[in-house]
Amino acid sequence: MLKTLTVLNFALIEQAIVDFTAGLNILTGETGAGKSILIDAFGVILGNRASTDHIRKGAEALRVEAVFDTAGNTAVSELLEGQAIAAEEDGTLIISRRFTRNGKNAITVNGCHVTLGFLRLLGQRLVDMHGQHENQSLLRPETQRLLLDSFSTELKAKLELYRSVYDKWLAISRELTASESKSRERAQRLDMLKWQTDEIAAASLKPGEDSELAAQIKVLANAEKITASLHQAYSILNDGGKGHGAVIGGLAQIKRELETVVRYNSKFEAQLTVITDALYQLEDCSRELRNDYESLEFNPQRLASLQARLELIDKLAKKYGPSTQDILDYYQQAQQELISMAGYDDLLDALGRQKDELERNLSGLARELTLLRTTNAALLAEEIEQHLIHLGMPKAKLQIAVTETGHFTAAGCNEISFLFSANAGEEPQAVHKVASGGELSRLALAIKTVCAARDNVGTMVFDEIDSGIGGQTAQMVAERIAMVAAAKQVLCITHLPQIAAMADAHIYLEKQADDERTITKIRCLTKAEQLTELARMLSGTVTDLALDNAAQMLQFALNKKEKWKNKA
Repeated sequence: MLKTLTVLNFALIEQAIVDFTAGLNILTGETGAGKSILIDAFGVILGNRASTDHIRKGAEALRVEAVFDTAGNTAVSELLEGQAIAAEEDGTLIISRRFTRNGKNAITVNGCHVTLGFLRLLGQRLVDMHGQHENQSLLRPETQRLLLDSFSTELKAKLELYRSVYDKWLAISRELTASESKSRERAQRLDMLKWQTDEIAAASLKPGEDSELAAQIKVLANAEKITASLHQAYSILNDGGKGHGAVIGGLAQIKRELETVVRYNSKFEAQLTVITDALYQLEDCSRELRNDYESLEFNPQRLASLQARLELIDKLAKKYGPSTQDILDYYQQAQQELISMAGYDDLLDALGRQKDELERNLSGLARELTLLRTTNAALLAEEIEQHLIHLGMPKAKLQIAVTETGHFTAAGCNEISFLFSANAGEEPQAVHKVASGGELSRLALAIKTVCAARDNVGTMVFDEIDSGIGGQTAQMVAERIAMVAAAKQVLCITHLPQIAAMADAHIYLEKQADDERTITKIRCLTKAEQLTELARMLSGTVTDLALDNAAQMLQFALNKKEKWKNKA
C-alpha cells in the first residue's frame, strides 16, 4: 500500500507531499489541474520513463519519493532479498528517484542504489496501473492471453513447466539447424584437413630437422674452401709458412730450452708446464685438422638431396608454420580436429533424438495447457459476465475462445480471443469490432475486479476509467471500484461525482498562478470540503440544491459501504 508520495519540481508540481490511506483514494480537480501529472510522477517512481520535459522550468532536476507498506507482500520481499536490500521489520519500503536535465538517474530503494530495470520489476509487484491506454490494450490478443493465464495458479504452473521445456527444445532446434546448415562447410573442411595431414605425414618430419639441414648444406656448399683452409692451417702448424717456421716445431724447441732452464732454476716450471700443455694441444689439433681435411669431400649429389629436402620443409613452413616443430604442432591439431569431426554425424543424430523427445514432451504439455485454458476460459468469462451485470450490462455475453495454432510458441500452441456482445440476440464478436468506449471501460473494470482478488499487488491505479460512461452506469462503476477498494488500496482519477462519493480519502488538485508562474496545489479534503467538491462536480457551481444532492450521494455511498462491510 502506498502511504506517502513526495513530488518536487515535476511539471506544474513545485512541491507536494500527499498522504494516502487504505481503501479508495479519489483524485479530482478541474481539467488541466494536474491530476494526470501526479499519476505520471507516481509512474516515474515505479520505473516509467522520465524525460527532461518533466522537470519544472527553472529547476535542474526532479525528485519523486514514495513510501510503501509492503507487509505481507512476499513477491516484494523475495525480490528485495535477491538484491540484498534490507527490508524494514514493519514492511516500510522507501523508493527515491532523482532525474537531472543531463539525463542522469539516481534511484535508491531503502537507501540502496538500484538500476532502472530493477525499479520496473519492483514497481510491477507494488502497483497495477490502469488507464485509457490499458483499455485499448485489451484489444490485443497477447493481453487477452495474459489475462487468461493469470486467472488460475494451476494454469500458471503448467505454463511455467511448458516454457522450461520449450526453451530447451528451442535451443536444441537452433543448434541442430545451425549444425545442419554447416554440413557443406564441414565436408570441405574435412577434405582439406585430410589432404593437409597426408601432406605433412608424407614428409616424415623430425623436430629441429630444418636447422640441421641448413647447417649441413652450409658445410657441403663450402667444402672446397673449408678443405683448403684446414690444409693451410695444418701446414702452418707443422711445416711453417712464408717467413716463419712450423708452429709446432718452434714450440717444441721452446719446450726443450725451458727444460734446460728448469734443471738449474725451478722458478720457470710453471712456464714450462704452460708450453708443454700448449704443445700437446696443438699436436692433437693438428691431427684432427689433417683427419678433417682428408675426410672432407665435395659431394654434389648429397648437397642436392639436402637442398631438395630443405625446400620441401620450406614449402610446408609457408602453409603450416615457420619451423618443423610448428608444422608438427599443426599436424597434431589437425588430427584432433579430424577425430572430433568424425563424430559429427553422431552428434547430429543425438541432437535429432533430443529434439524429437523434447517435442513429444512439449506436445503433451501443450495439450494439457489447451485443456486448462479451455476450462478456465469458461470460468473467467462467467465471472466477468457476473460483474458486467452489476455494471449495467445484464445482457452482455463474453466468450473466451481458445484455438490451436498447430505450432509451438513460448506461450503454447493457442490463440486466445475475447468475443463480446453487449446486447441480447447478437453473436459475440472480437472485442475491437463491437465494443464502444464506455463498454470497453466497463469490460476492463470487470476484468480488473476479477483479477484483483487473485493477485498480490497492494495498490491499483485507475486513471479516468470512467471515460464514456454516465448516469446509472456511473453509479454501478463507482460501486465496482469501491468493492475493489475493499480488498486493496485504489487510487482513482475521476470526473464522476458518483465515484468520488465513494472515497475513503478525497484528494483535490488545483492550479494557481503565483508571480506569473503556474503551480499545482494538492490537498486532502475534509468532509465539508468533500461535500463542496461533490456539489461542484454535480452542477458546476456550488448551490444549495447541489449541496443537498451531494450530501445525499455521500450518505448513499456510506450506506452501501456499511452494507458490504456487514455482509463480509
